[in-house]
Amino acid sequence: MVRLNNINIKNHKSKKRVGRGIGSGLGKTSGRGIKGQKSRSGVAIKSYEGGQMPLYRRLPKRGFNSLYKKEKNVAINLHNISKLIEAKKIDSSKSIDLRKFLLKAKTLKKVKVKVLGTGDIKIKVNIMADKFSKSAQEKIEKAGGKIELIK
Repeated sequence: MVRLNNINIKNHKSKKRVGRGIGSGLGKTSGRGIKGQKSRSGVAIKSYEGGQMPLYRRLPKRGFNSLYKKEKNVAINLHNISKLIEAKKIDSSKSIDLRKFLLKAKTLKKVKVKVLGTGDIKIKVNIMADKFSKSAQEKIEKAGGKIELIK
């Protein structure tokens, strides 16, 4: 019967015994050559690929993130607003300030909101935002609502 404990296969190579005399083939300098940074103990040259261009230099530099970026632009579709109204997270009787709503939800610190016209809105609402797409503006006014631009 074959079991894990009586299988006679070596799973690993025997460790190279470095620095054990000339006859071993890895004596004296132990395969490190003579002098130089790589022959010293405790030294590893990070990201050095034997003269080949290192990976971090082969890849292109992409983008830039400013430390001082002030605002984030956020787009909200009309169907998202109508879902929030139906879920009673937004009161449709008062005018809705989307910037304050997002800041209260603590999703972002500084924000500019644009309302996009994807979806429909059937409830009469007054919406305040930084920008509106033409289709969103038409749909809100068609439902009997008003738009206000925040400045």
